[in-house]
Amino acid sequence: MRLRRFLSVAASAAMVLSLGAAPSAAASVPDDRPLPPYTISNPPLPPLTTAGGPTTVRQGVYHHAAYDIEIPPHWNGELVMWAHGYRGQDTVLTVDTPDFGLRQKLVGEGYAWAASSYADNGYDVRAGVVGTHDLAGLFARLRQRPRRTYIAGVSMGGHVIGRSLEQYPFQYAGALPMCGVLGDDRLFDFFLDYNTVAQDLAGVDAYPPPADYLTNAVPRIETALGLDGLRPGGPDTTNALGKQLRAITVNRSGGARPGAEAAFSVWKDFLFGLGAPPTGTSLSEDPGQLATNVHTVYRPDTPVAVNRTVRRIPVADPADRYSPRLSQIPRIFGFPTAKTLTLHGLGDMFVPFSMEQAYGSEVAGHHLSGLVVQRAIRSASHCEFSPAEAGRAWDDLAGWVRGGRRPAGDAVTNPSLVAEPDFGCRFSDPSAYPTGTRGLFPPCPAAK
Repeated sequence: MRLRRFLSVAASAAMVLSLGAAPSAAASVPDDRPLPPYTISNPPLPPLTTAGGPTTVRQGVYHHAAYDIEIPPHWNGELVMWAHGYRGQDTVLTVDTPDFGLRQKLVGEGYAWAASSYADNGYDVRAGVVGTHDLAGLFARLRQRPRRTYIAGVSMGGHVIGRSLEQYPFQYAGALPMCGVLGDDRLFDFFLDYNTVAQDLAGVDAYPPPADYLTNAVPRIETALGLDGLRPGGPDTTNALGKQLRAITVNRSGGARPGAEAAFSVWKDFLFGLGAPPTGTSLSEDPGQLATNVHTVYRPDTPVAVNRTVRRIPVADPADRYSPRLSQIPRIFGFPTAKTLTLHGLGDMFVPFSMEQAYGSEVAGHHLSGLVVQRAIRSASHCEFSPAEAGRAWDDLAGWVRGGRRPAGDAVTNPSLVAEPDFGCRFSDPSAYPTGTRGLFPPCPAAK
């Protein structure tokens, strides 16, 4: 009943959105051209060769977004939509092919795939949701309607996927969000947490962030906390205040878990960059308008009682944060309408592991956990997956969609299990250790 009620509301909201849209500059720009100020860079994509011969590649521009489509010579009638991640504020639209060896794997197994640049860069999930949906429709007109359509992608593309399953109920048969922003605006809360807590602990008043935040305030903060000499795999240079920041950051990014403290050294500088002044005023240019820490409880609260002293920031744009509509940064409500399998790095602190916990909790609250399988990978970089990890996830998802048993996953919402020393070992590729950031994690015990 809850799912039916939600889908009814979602359908009504989608109709209002489409009927109530105000005329814009898009009406005067040809459909096969990008909207100002964008240009497109989509060089010819060489076809792949499979056992049956070369693939067929189609490229073009549709609804102001560039696209790539690739169809194997012996197409199995199924389509995979690929949702790319955050592009920054660049004004050039580009298309990504499926990553982690998935492009070759998909066409080799008979799947066609399609990917959109989206019509907008920045953190514009709406453009991704609509652009991916529209491209799926174009594929059906250019070739034929697929027997099944899947959606897969990374990072912000995970936000696109989570909302797509709710915006267009049952269009997709299966979903594979990897390193995805499944906790929607709570991502921006996390960025705010890091910067405001660090400022508070260091005694540096830098909110709102001044123009010289990164060159003046941040160096003083890092020196005060002992962060300036902290390097991945190196000695711990943090003082008591720096250790408190690290502990709070670990807690806010997913709680006690293997490799989290070591991963902090990978991300401690980068997270300050996410507290820099915005480059524009729109929501996609300034996602921080949705962030708040008014009710956040920070742990640990010693040696500094940060819950008493930290600056509390109310939501600057509550209308968009709490609206159910498809905004540039829309909410994900936890109503999946397709079988969904996720992958996430335990030490990722750009899109932290807590995103998986938020989504898993919301889905469980709607009694839909049977539709979602979540897996932890012992890596610290953003979207650091091996072809074996991504390929296994795809195989398990596709088998599940085709009528197989629900695949195994990790209990990401169980804090005691997440904190176990071997958490994340079950689905991490042992041959990838210790490449990349894997060496920051203790070796997994040998399989029995």
